Amino acid sequence: MPHYKFSDLAYNITDKKMPEPGDEKTYIGLEHLDSGSLAVTRWGGEIELKGQKLVMKKGDILFGRRNTYLRRAAIAPHDGIFSAHGMIFRPKTEVIDPDYFPFFIASDYFMNAAIKISVGSLSPTVNWKTLKELEFDIPSLEQQRESAKILKAANELKESYQALLLKTDDLVKSQFIEMFGDPVDNPMGWPMRKLSDVAKVDGTMTKEYEKYADYPHIGIDSIEKNTGILSGYRTVQEDNVISPKYYFGPQHILYSKIRPALNKVALPDFEGLCSADCYPLLVNGLCDRKFLAHVMRSDYFLDHVLSYSGRSQMPKVNRKQLEGFSFPCPPIDLQEKFTALIDQSDKSKFELKQAIEGVDLLIKSMVQQELS
Repeated sequence: MPHYKFSDLAYNITDKKMPEPGDEKTYIGLEHLDSGSLAVTRWGGEIELKGQKLVMKKGDILFGRRNTYLRRAAIAPHDGIFSAHGMIFRPKTEVIDPDYFPFFIASDYFMNAAIKISVGSLSPTVNWKTLKELEFDIPSLEQQRESAKILKAANELKESYQALLLKTDDLVKSQFIEMFGDPVDNPMGWPMRKLSDVAKVDGTMTKEYEKYADYPHIGIDSIEKNTGILSGYRTVQEDNVISPKYYFGPQHILYSKIRPALNKVALPDFEGLCSADCYPLLVNGLCDRKFLAHVMRSDYFLDHVLSYSGRSQMPKVNRKQLEGFSFPCPPIDLQEKFTALIDQSDKSKFELKQAIEGVDLLIKSMVQQELS
């Protein structure tokens, strides 16, 4: 099998530009890359872009060189600009097939090698000087082209399952409106309550890192935008945690106060420690945990927090602003009926996720067999 340095396989695109008006609509940051997915399903934001950004072309491979253990790589869906905390790769087509290249970058073979050369304890980062010297065994071009046909078909199937996941979420949102009305107008006249009436920020911080060494450590990068899915996290010990963290358990809601436009609201089903950039929330008897999380993922809540956070480079929501959020709060028994629908939806989503994982396993095993 042919043997190459990474610099023989790919170009490292370093062209940069200062953002221009309108660039923020198509900007892709590391927060838009999902662990284990080659698809970019969202981009843009309300933040003010500062500093030079990398210039990407449609079809380029976007690589998250920061916090490499999150395994973020995706295909650029359009021309535009990309975070300077990432890297942009283009294949050298005389050596590697363009359709095969994304699957090589997303493979454990490449990612494990990149993780090993990452430097820094808080945000392990890859640099090109070291990466370009890594050596890899690559199948012949003919074999790559044949494999790419199967891999592309499998990835398209995976993306169709992911689209069904989004439609399932849309169905839950429409059911919410049907049961409770639009919270903006509150047509059913539910009593208005502040978040501080129904929940509190549980500010229990700890420095007992040895006690929690094997517990999951959740950073804001581990919370997926909009869905709240938790992924790509490591243990407290693996992340070499040295600063105070919040304790959380399955009774909490985790809310990322950094860049609120990313809409990161998670419902953990385990214990762990989370970044001080998250608020662990505890609900009381006036509100159901899943109901409140759904409200906090709504446009209604986003409009509230974004009105405070502004367009700074790193907008934040403080505790007073969060606790001051006011929303129509129906009786707890109706909330629980709605969360029963969420539970049914979650079962369907679980089956879809299993199907996605099955396709992922097929793709990984096929690539791994060829590259091992």
